[in-house]
Amino acid sequence: MKLIGIDTGTHTGVAIYETISKRIERLETLPIHKAMALVLATALENPNDTHVYFEDARLRKWFGCSGREQLQGAGSVKRDCAIWEDYLTDYKIPFTPIAPKNNATKLTADYFAKVTGWTARSSGHARDAAMLVFGRRY
Repeated sequence: MKLIGIDTGTHTGVAIYETISKRIERLETLPIHKAMALVLATALENPNDTHVYFEDARLRKWFGCSGREQLQGAGSVKRDCAIWEDYLTDYKIPFTPIAPKNNATKLTADYFAKVTGWTARSSGHARDAAMLVFGRRY
């Protein structure tokens, strides 16, 4: 089973995790349109064997003391979440939205390597995407 983690935003983190081998197969940061193409290609290569988990900012309940720019950024990410939901629904790709509080985020590259075994370069967005699916059973 291929589990795909998506960290939505301007820089979209994408992780593909294989549940049988229990390893991350792909980890990168892409523009949204390239991330969508990768998800569709993976789903077409693995019909009935792909599931997407994306961090859904619309499920966030606490915003703290954020400035105007951060709130506008949050609105942009919420829009991206709606776009992902529509895209996955239209292509009939199974998905689960995950509240930001339910994901381990902001891991350093060193700690991420210890936890996952992934030692190649990775961005914070890609690591956040990976933590949506790493070790998850479907």
